[in-house]
Amino acid sequence: MPHCRNCDGFVTEQYVRVFAPTGMENVRVCPNCEDKLRNGAEIREAHAPRHTNNA
Repeated sequence: MPHCRNCDGFVTEQYVRVFAPTGMENVRVCPNCEDKLRNGAEIREAHAPRHTNNA
């Protein structure tokens, strides 16, 4: 089952196809990761924790 290598959270196979580098079966960071962000093809530390507020 695909998962995030940073937080070990579940991600869909479609998410992996879109955001993982070619040949990888898991992503390096997902939308649930508060401490890291995708920056183009690179991963970087977040300047501040992200908070999702769906209210």
